[in-house]
Amino acid sequence: MADRPKAFVTGFPIRHSRSPLIHGHWLKKYGLQGSYEAIEVSPGDFPRFVQGLKQTGYSGGNVTIPHKEMAFALCGRRDAAADEIGAVNTLWFEAGELWGGNTDAHGFAANLDAFSPGWEERKSALVLGAGGASRAVIYALKRRGFGRIHVVNRTVARAQELADRFGNCVTSHGWRGLPDLLQDVGLIVNTTSLGMEGKDELTIDLSTARQDALVTDIVYVPLETPLLKAAREHGLKTIDGLGMLLHQAAPGFERWFGVRPEVTPELRTLVLADMAPGGQVR
Repeated sequence: MADRPKAFVTGFPIRHSRSPLIHGHWLKKYGLQGSYEAIEVSPGDFPRFVQGLKQTGYSGGNVTIPHKEMAFALCGRRDAAADEIGAVNTLWFEAGELWGGNTDAHGFAANLDAFSPGWEERKSALVLGAGGASRAVIYALKRRGFGRIHVVNRTVARAQELADRFGNCVTSHGWRGLPDLLQDVGLIVNTTSLGMEGKDELTIDLSTARQDALVTDIVYVPLETPLLKAAREHGLKTIDGLGMLLHQAAPGFERWFGVRPEVTPELRTLVLADMAPGGQVR
């Protein structure tokens, strides 16, 4: 590892990423020499950017929208999470070879661990949406022993693709099935962009939900999404999505800088201050 390792986050666009704030905080906290910067790379330029990482001296970096699937294809080696999810959000070098990993599933589970220990005992989940984020959530749920995972999506065929990918414990449904499904699950997860600042609201009638259900949203701008607000008003326990962003960053930091960082209330407060009065997605 270089004396002053440098890492990055890349996407298109990338200017609103909070990853430099998070990693910069950790570098300062642990007294480490190194740097972490945001680099905007267009999809057309992304392969050349990745192929030149070693020559430009980077220890690795984070990859976000829209490059995660392309990064998956460009890596020589991948960890198990990336292989099963089909996307890469973290790059690093081992023995001179470029590796790709996916830490989104870790971030999702670690966020729930922090705010609701024992959440995995529920064993049944409802996942709203069938995009890239849902794959990471389903992977995390399977790893934690969930035996029933219902995926609801407007286009049922996309939900069925996930059922085919992840096996018999995953079933696909349209939105009309929600009232009945809500009675059956202990965990409700929104993986869509609905409810995000600037997007349409996610409106769901939670009146049929179990009273012991836990509701979480991977969206964190706003911190309390319409779904979480509705869940709270129904007396359900809720967890916002900010912790997923913070926890998914830790494994990459350890790979590049050699220290496993801690996600603390201080870091959460720092990012919340940066979000006010508005903010963007990862």
